[in-house]
Amino acid sequence: MAMSNSTQQGMMSEINVTPLVDVMLVLLVVFIVTAPLLTPQSLKVALPKTTAVAASDPIKLLPALLTVDAHGQIELDNNALSDSQLADILKQRAADPQFQMKIEADKAVPYGRVAEFMAIAQHAGVTNLSFVTIRQ
Repeated sequence: MAMSNSTQQGMMSEINVTPLVDVMLVLLVVFIVTAPLLTPQSLKVALPKTTAVAASDPIKLLPALLTVDAHGQIELDNNALSDSQLADILKQRAADPQFQMKIEADKAVPYGRVAEFMAIAQHAGVTNLSFVTIRQ
């Protein structure tokens, strides 16, 4: 025996989207909770202390090359120097506004030693400093 509707309405052909919305909201909450857990944890690094230098306008520069070998010995334009000699020379050469110093350090040199040279250059008045990573 078939049941009939007295008002002669047809079958309901709409999709109930409420369960779909519920599932999507649950997935959204799962992604919101797990996303921060997927980011890599940062490493704790003790950086050397130096003072900041204000950036200057780009101009045509005359570069000087500071080379640091694996033992921390330095050469400025192929002339071996001590740290104090480097400071004196940089004070003289930094008076030229077009002076630029490039640092080329061996990969075995500790970062702190390179930061010392950066601080020496900054205190001497060098405002244009760059790093050489690959020599062609």
